[in-house]
Amino acid sequence: MHNLALALHKKGFHVTGSDDEINEPSLTRLKNAGILPESIGWFPERLNKELDAVILGMHARSDNPELIRAKELGLKVFSYPEYLYEQSKDKKRIVIGGSHGKTTITAMLLHVLKYHKVDFDFMVGAQLEGFDTMVRLSDAPVIVLEGDEYLSSPDDRRPKFHLYQAHIALLSGIAWDHINVFPTFENYVEQFRIFINQLPADGVLVYCKEDEVVKDLCEKTVLKANKIPYALPPSKTTDGITSLIYNNREYPLQVFGNHNLMNLEGARLVAEQIGIAHQQFLEAITSFKGAARRLEKVAESDALIVFKDFAHSPSKLLATTSAVKQQFTKRNVIACMELHTFSSLNEKFLDQYAGSMNEADEAIVYFNPHTIAHKKLSALSTDQVKEAFGRSDIKVFNDSDLLKEYLKKKQYINDVLLIMTSGNFDGININSFAAELVTQPTN
Repeated sequence: MHNLALALHKKGFHVTGSDDEINEPSLTRLKNAGILPESIGWFPERLNKELDAVILGMHARSDNPELIRAKELGLKVFSYPEYLYEQSKDKKRIVIGGSHGKTTITAMLLHVLKYHKVDFDFMVGAQLEGFDTMVRLSDAPVIVLEGDEYLSSPDDRRPKFHLYQAHIALLSGIAWDHINVFPTFENYVEQFRIFINQLPADGVLVYCKEDEVVKDLCEKTVLKANKIPYALPPSKTTDGITSLIYNNREYPLQVFGNHNLMNLEGARLVAEQIGIAHQQFLEAITSFKGAARRLEKVAESDALIVFKDFAHSPSKLLATTSAVKQQFTKRNVIACMELHTFSSLNEKFLDQYAGSMNEADEAIVYFNPHTIAHKKLSALSTDQVKEAFGRSDIKVFNDSDLLKEYLKKKQYINDVLLIMTSGNFDGININSFAAELVTQPTN
């Protein structure tokens, strides 16, 4: 929301906002732009009929006093995705969807378009190197949108990516998520069916045929739009560097893993639809370093390399852990993840994690019982978690201090530590902690 506020402010709109809590980096960025709210809280008396629109964030409740006042005044209330469509309804809309990979694919596409000086707008779910904000709205003819399948707002229960009305769509993969909203796998898959059925006759659907669910959905759904499947592109890995191969030439990458190679191929095919040739794409992508918290290297020494990743769902854990093990075949891979989301902490969903960390030499899982209670879910035991992951040697912690102590006491010799979470292990600064680990003396 703060990125949207900054984008509209930059476009020349008069923007005000309210929240009951504003944290960094949002606070400083809003302050520097001169649009930080004077007071924290809700002030329905500030709303008046002169306002052009009210944009409702996902975390505002339906009984929010400002929302109630806006409705009383008859103001137009938009959800976040609804307003993005309002600002882009006259543009060509590219929407990147899927249970995993969508942030990275969007980031790859943005990097290439910027490299080739294409004029475009965008919305992406992570901070990217070379971009001031995660949202841009201008007079550009094209917009690239990360297509999240989660709900639009408390007032609008439609998935966000349904509202964008894509001209060019990409589907990277489908793996059941958001169990609190989509109680069955079939219900979850149906949201992607609706998404691709919205494509116009002159539209394009790019999809990953390596994902069986996506392949089945896209190939069995009758569409007027053109379908373009993709899979792993030709590549090689030498001395820890993965390169793409095209026309007998090697293009070294700064990212790695089969999932990233497929992400890259999907992004390339989308870019091709708006005039970026194959070789142009490859020339640009060699300088792509990845999106924040997507296999991001945060610390390194001779004895230990530490990566952090946003992975939290079973499919993401499997892809990320496998990628690191394949890239560092001669190192010991320690995978540490946090069960943090509603789905991951739900005992009905937990079995989906079976085998998801098997590629790691050592697997560690953390969860906080207080988080489970806060989400009003049934309590989990460490034995339940061990059984769900299907590894007898997995280590399970439910105290973040004990986890930190364990990782600090380890003797790292030739290791990679992969830290995966959509949270922060209850207050651990992952970057600082990683820096501390790599500077520890080794025996």
